[in-house]
Amino acid sequence: MPVVRDLRGLSSLPGFRRLLAVRLLSQGADGIFQVALAAYVVFSPEKETSPAAIAWAMAVLLLPYSLVGPFAGVLLDRWRRRQVLLYGNLLRALLAGATAALILVSVPDWLFYLSALSVTAINRFVLSALSAALPRVVDTDEQLVLGNSISPTAGTIAASAGGGVAFIVRLAGPDGRAADALTVIVGAGVYLCAAVVATSMRPGLLGPDPGFVQPRLRAAVASTARGLVAGVRHLAERPVAARALGAMALMRFCYGGLLVMVLMLCRYAWTDNNKEALALLGFAVGLSAAGFFIAAVITPWMVSRLGRLGWMGLCAAIAAVALPALALPFDRKPILVAAFVLGLVTQGSKIATDTVVQSSVDDGFRGRVFSLYDMLFNVAFVGAAGVAALLLPADGRSVGLVVMVTLIYAAVSWAMFHVKRDPLWRPDAVSRET
Repeated sequence: MPVVRDLRGLSSLPGFRRLLAVRLLSQGADGIFQVALAAYVVFSPEKETSPAAIAWAMAVLLLPYSLVGPFAGVLLDRWRRRQVLLYGNLLRALLAGATAALILVSVPDWLFYLSALSVTAINRFVLSALSAALPRVVDTDEQLVLGNSISPTAGTIAASAGGGVAFIVRLAGPDGRAADALTVIVGAGVYLCAAVVATSMRPGLLGPDPGFVQPRLRAAVASTARGLVAGVRHLAERPVAARALGAMALMRFCYGGLLVMVLMLCRYAWTDNNKEALALLGFAVGLSAAGFFIAAVITPWMVSRLGRLGWMGLCAAIAAVALPALALPFDRKPILVAAFVLGLVTQGSKIATDTVVQSSVDDGFRGRVFSLYDMLFNVAFVGAAGVAALLLPADGRSVGLVVMVTLIYAAVSWAMFHVKRDPLWRPDAVSRET
């Protein structure tokens, strides 16, 4: 089978294997850290959580470094990406340890959020470097498509698996703050392992090309504004990539609003026991991870038949049809099924978007464009949390939120299939833009 042959081809590439290992460990640690934060903020017995509190936490943790994202991209196009992976994970390990200490000593919330923000801010550099480096470790366009199916999806599954580890540690460990701190320490250890694996790659393996490297940090920072404008202009000249990013940002908005809804349902509607609520959330995360895996398996096949944007349109259509049927009863079993479906369609769309961006953006601009990509993702996510805070009651049951998200999915699906009739959107159009 062609897919099996391509998988063998990818597995024979040592650079790809090592980059994938760094991604798995880095995003696994992200999953551990994020669940530890969620448990501390949402499921601590001493905290009365509301949709507004969740939205505030997301804004504090995501918005500041979302605004820094484009500046990180300019630096990524000048720094060696392997060094970013090495030192970024080392620094995250140290800062995660500091966050665990702050949890134990019960400091004011603003100091805890500042420490957690430092860990997640570095995440922008690491994830952007991983995405921008992928074309450097594959040989053909077909391997790039398959690599985009495997690498980000495997990373997302690793994050979900890390979340599962965090749930187990949190549920099996001591009660209260000690369990949250222990979970964060476990994440710090995994960050350290990712840094060790990064040392197995040559410093120059992942690019960028020497012509794009500015060794002096002061010169790189001074050119940030010019580089950001150049990155936006470069993206504007590639309308396929720009429109795909817009569609993906809308789908990310939908996912963020639904996540807040599920958090509130787990916390207040389905049980009054914090450990059981955390276990339910962990099960929902696991089902989403299964959806991510299925998306990785079927996306190359679907893209070969529908095109990248056609597959995005079908994913949005599936969500628009399935979501109201599964979510409106607000019962746990149908919503858990919805978690699987949304995991599949969200990751399937992301694979297609990643491939469009990587294929149509020049290597010297990939760091900047992927940082803009991350900024769109996070602003959409935080905006969704803010809207959810306005629409959700305390128990998480909101017909209005489900209807709004369904309409957005339907609009994205219509737009993807409608514009596909434009010759610009044919599957081979992306390659002509490069």
